[in-house]
Amino acid sequence: MLHNSQRSSPESSAADISSFSSHHHRPVAVEMPGTLPRFPRMPRGVTMPSLPRGINPPSLPSMPSPSLPRVVAVSTTVSQAPRRLLQDVCSVLDHQTPAGLCGCCWALRPRYKRLVDNIFPEDPEDGLVKANMEKLTFFALSAPEKLDRIAAYLSERLTRELNRHRYGYVCIAMEAMEQLLLACHCQSINLLVESFLGTLRLLLEADRQHLHLLATNAFVKFANIEEDTPSYHRSYDFFVSRFSQMCHTEHEDKDMQDKIRVSGIRGLQGVVRKTVDDELQVNIWEPRHMEQIVPALLVNLEQNTHCSSGSPAEQTEVCFRELLGRAAYGHINNAIKPVLMHLDRHSLWEGRSFAVRCFQIIMYSIQSQHSHLVIQQLLGHLDSHSRSPASVRAGVVEVLSEAAVIEATGSVGPAVLEVFNTLLRQLRQSVDYQLTGYYDPPGGQRTSSLEEKTLQDAVIKTIGSFANTLPVYQRSEVMLFIMGKIPVPGIYPALGSPNTGFEGSRMIQVMLLKSLLQVSSRYESNNLLTALPSSFLEPLLSFTLMEDPEIRLLVLSILTSLIDRRLNAVRLSSASVTMEVSLLELKEERCSRQDNLFIRKHAQRLYRHIFLTCKEESSGRSHYQALFTLLAVVSVELASEEVTLDLIRLTLALQELALSSQESLSVYNRCGVHALCAGFLQLLSQLGPPPPFSQHISQVIEGRQSAAPHLLPEDVFSDSPRLPEGELQVDEASLFIQSKISEALTGSSFSAHSERLNTPYTPQITDEERLSRRKSIVDVASLQIDMDPQFLCEAQQKPQTEQITFETLKNAIEDSGGAEEEERRRKMQERFLTAPFEEIAAHCGARSSLLQSRLDQVFALIIRPPPSPSGLSPPRSTPLYEMKFPDLCVY
Repeated sequence: MLHNSQRSSPESSAADISSFSSHHHRPVAVEMPGTLPRFPRMPRGVTMPSLPRGINPPSLPSMPSPSLPRVVAVSTTVSQAPRRLLQDVCSVLDHQTPAGLCGCCWALRPRYKRLVDNIFPEDPEDGLVKANMEKLTFFALSAPEKLDRIAAYLSERLTRELNRHRYGYVCIAMEAMEQLLLACHCQSINLLVESFLGTLRLLLEADRQHLHLLATNAFVKFANIEEDTPSYHRSYDFFVSRFSQMCHTEHEDKDMQDKIRVSGIRGLQGVVRKTVDDELQVNIWEPRHMEQIVPALLVNLEQNTHCSSGSPAEQTEVCFRELLGRAAYGHINNAIKPVLMHLDRHSLWEGRSFAVRCFQIIMYSIQSQHSHLVIQQLLGHLDSHSRSPASVRAGVVEVLSEAAVIEATGSVGPAVLEVFNTLLRQLRQSVDYQLTGYYDPPGGQRTSSLEEKTLQDAVIKTIGSFANTLPVYQRSEVMLFIMGKIPVPGIYPALGSPNTGFEGSRMIQVMLLKSLLQVSSRYESNNLLTALPSSFLEPLLSFTLMEDPEIRLLVLSILTSLIDRRLNAVRLSSASVTMEVSLLELKEERCSRQDNLFIRKHAQRLYRHIFLTCKEESSGRSHYQALFTLLAVVSVELASEEVTLDLIRLTLALQELALSSQESLSVYNRCGVHALCAGFLQLLSQLGPPPPFSQHISQVIEGRQSAAPHLLPEDVFSDSPRLPEGELQVDEASLFIQSKISEALTGSSFSAHSERLNTPYTPQITDEERLSRRKSIVDVASLQIDMDPQFLCEAQQKPQTEQITFETLKNAIEDSGGAEEEERRRKMQERFLTAPFEEIAAHCGARSSLLQSRLDQVFALIIRPPPSPSGLSPPRSTPLYEMKFPDLCVY
C-alpha cells in the first residue's frame, strides 16, 4: 500500500501507477483523493482466510460516499496497461453497492451476480462466453428459485448497457436471457418471463431499429415455448400495438422497411400463438385487438402483390391464414368485420381483385363449418351499401360469388332462402336505380345504366354460384322461391316501385328469369316430376304467352335446361336438315315410370304452350332455335311411341299454322315455322320411326332444297335470310303430308296408335291461358276477353258477374242504416241489460243466420266451377263448398 507522503498529485499518481505496473506483474493499489479508511497490507503470498458458511463479515460503518472514486484493486497486464486499468476500474465501479463491503470486494458478491458478470467478455465483439453461460444455466437449473433474481439482474445489466449505448453487451444479455428461457421452460418459467417481457418492452421502445428486430426475434422464440403452468397476470396489449405499428413502418431503404415489416408480422404471429389457445391469457379476438392486427396484415398484403420468398406479403398470408384457422365459431365475426372496414376505408371494393383475394384466403383458412358466417357477414355488408355506387355493390357481389364457389360443403347456413332474398332485393333496387338515374336520390348521387347492368349481371351470376353449392332438394326450393318473386300475369301486375312503373316490373321479370336460368342450368334430377312440379311449371308456362320476346326466350331456355338431364342440348342447339344423329353421340334412355307419369300429367300442357308460342309475331331466329332445341330434347329425354306420335301431330299442326291465312304472321314467321318443322322432323326420323317415314321426310326436304330453300333452317336461320317477296306460297310437294306419314308408320309398332295420329292436334285454351295471354302488362283489366266469335256471342248473352270488392265484404258483415242503425243498436244494448236470457239467445241466433246467408252470397261470387276441356264452364247448381265427397276422397 502506498503512503500519502508519496502522493503529490493525481497526475503523478497516475504516472507512478503506470510505471509500477509495467515493472511488476501483480495487483497494484491505487489511492484516490478522499477520506477513506486505510487497511494493513497482507504479506506477499498470504491470502485472507475464507469465513465459515453462514458467517458474514461485519459490514463497515456507513459513511457518506465521496465525490471521487474509492480505492480499487486493479489487475493489469504489461501491454496497454493504462487503458486496461481504466476499464477495470469502471467495471468494478459499475457493480458496487451504495454501502457495504460487497460493493468493493467482488468475491463477496452473490454467486448468481458473479455468474452473470462472467458471461460478458472484455470485448463485446467476442460474443457470449459459452463456458460461463453453461455454468449460469446449470446454476439456474439447480436453484430455480433464483431465476427471478437472475432475470432481474440480467435485465438491470441490459438496461444499463442500453442507456450507455453499448449495444454489443445488450445483444449478449438478450442472448443469455433467450438461452435461459429455452433451458428453463418448466414450472418456474413464470419467474423469468416478467423480466424478459419487460426487457423486450425497453428494446421495442428504443429508437434503434436493429434493437426492434432483436426484440421481435426473442419474442418469437418465447412464443414457440409451450408452457405447462397458467399465467394470470400477463398482458400483451403493448406487443400487439407495437408489432402492428412496425407493420406500417415507412423507411427510405426498401430492404430495411421489408425487414421491419416482416419482423412486425412475425411478432403478431407470435402473439396469436401465445394467446389464442390459452383461455387464461388476454382475449386476442376482442375487437380492440382485431382492429389493430387485421389492418396491419392487410396493408402488407395489399402493397406487396408479388409474394416472393421472405417478402412481407408471403409472411402476411401465412400469419393471416394461421389467425383465421384458429378462429372458433364465436370469433369469426370479430375477425371478418375489420376486413370489411379496411376495404371500405381504402375503397378497395372497386378494384375487386384484392377484395376477392382476401376472401379467398379467408374461405380457405377458416373451418368449413363456419363458412356460412362469412357469407352472412358479406350479405349484411351488401345491404349496408344499398346507397353506395354501383361499382362498390358490384365488388361486394363478386366477392360473394367467389366465396360461394369456394364453399363446396353444400350448406350456406340455416337461412338459405334469406341469401337469395337479399340478392333478389339487390336486383330490384338496381332496376329502380337504373330507371330513375339515382342511387341516392336524397343526396343527388347519379348512376349510369351501364354500371347498374354490370351489377345486375354480377348478382345473377352470384345467385347461380350459390345455387350450385346446394343439394338438389334445396335447389328446387330456391327455384320455387324465385318463381314466387316473379310478377306473374294477372297476379302481380304492378310489382315495380311507383318511380319505375310497369317498365320496372318488366325488367324485374327479366332479371328474375335470368336468375332462375342460372339456377336451373346446373340442376340435376332424375325425376321430372320433382324438377317440374305443377306449382312451378304452370306459372312458368304462362310466361310463354307474353308479348315480350326476351321473356319468352328465357322461359324456353329454362324449360330446356330442366328437361335436359343428360346434357344433350349442347349437341342439339342448332336446327339443320343435314344433321347426322349417329355422329352426335346422344345419350338416350327409355322412359322410366316417373317420366311416364310426367307425360300423362303435363305433356299436353307443354305441347299447347309450344304451339301458342309459335303464333307470336315478335319471335325471331333465337326463338325458333330455342323451340327446336326444346322439341329435340323432349324427343330424346322422353323417348316413347306415344311421345313421338304426339310430337309428329304437333309438328303437322305447326305447319298448318304457318299456312293459315287467319293468323297475322309475317313472311319471316311463316318461313321460320316451316323451317322449324323441317329440321325437327328430319331429326325425329333418325330416332326410331321406320324407314318409310324417313324416306318421306327426305323427299320433302330435297324438294325444298331445289324449289323453296327459304323453308329450310339453313337459309331462314342465317344472318341474311332470303325471303320471297309478297305473300308466302308453298307447293304441296314442299309440305309434309299427314296421310303419307300415317301410311309410312303402318306395320310398325306405331300402328297401334294410328287413331291417335289420324286425329289432328287442336290445342284448347284454358281460363288460365286467357289470364296469361296479354299484349302488355298494362292490359291486365282486359285479360278475360277472348277473340273466339262463339265465345263473344256467349259473353254477350251471359249476365255481368258482380265483382268482389272491399265494400261487398263489409256490407256482408255489418248493416248500414245511418241514424236508424244507431237507434237500433242503442235499444239492443238496453235489451241486453233487461231482457231474459232466452230472448237474447233467440236474437243472437237470428243474427248469425243473417250473417251466414250473406257469407253464402259472397262465396257464390268467389267460387266458380273449374274450366272444362272445351274451354266452356257449364253452370253448376250445387256450390262447390256444399258438395259431399266420398270418404275415400278425403285425406
